[in-house]
Amino acid sequence: MSDIPADLRFAQSHEWVRLESDGTVSVGISDHAQEALGDIVFVELAEVGKVFAAGDAAGVVESVKAASDIYAPVGGEVLTVNEDLAGSPELVNADPYGAWIFKLKPSNVQELDMLHDAAGYQAAIGE
Repeated sequence: MSDIPADLRFAQSHEWVRLESDGTVSVGISDHAQEALGDIVFVELAEVGKVFAAGDAAGVVESVKAASDIYAPVGGEVLTVNEDLAGSPELVNADPYGAWIFKLKPSNVQELDMLHDAAGYQAAIGE
């Protein structure tokens, strides 16, 4: 069973969201998702300044098995991206909940309430 941090919210599409103390949100992919993908070999990062609606494709994670879109779990503007992933995409495999992919300034923080909490996500993935 995956260790699912209780402080995170999860999209049905397996992105996690952490609401930071400054009101921004960090976004990454879940342990379940990285495990299903296998060894990650490339992360296409979102463009800083781009505005996404919840559910918009915001990047791509490529593994030895497949390429998978990363979706914005909530709407907002991309403030920064994790440049470390450009040279070391395997960080997502090593530490999926530490290796955030991008940070957003959410346009509507209430959208977080529409995401799964840790228990809901655990039930959704059948663990």
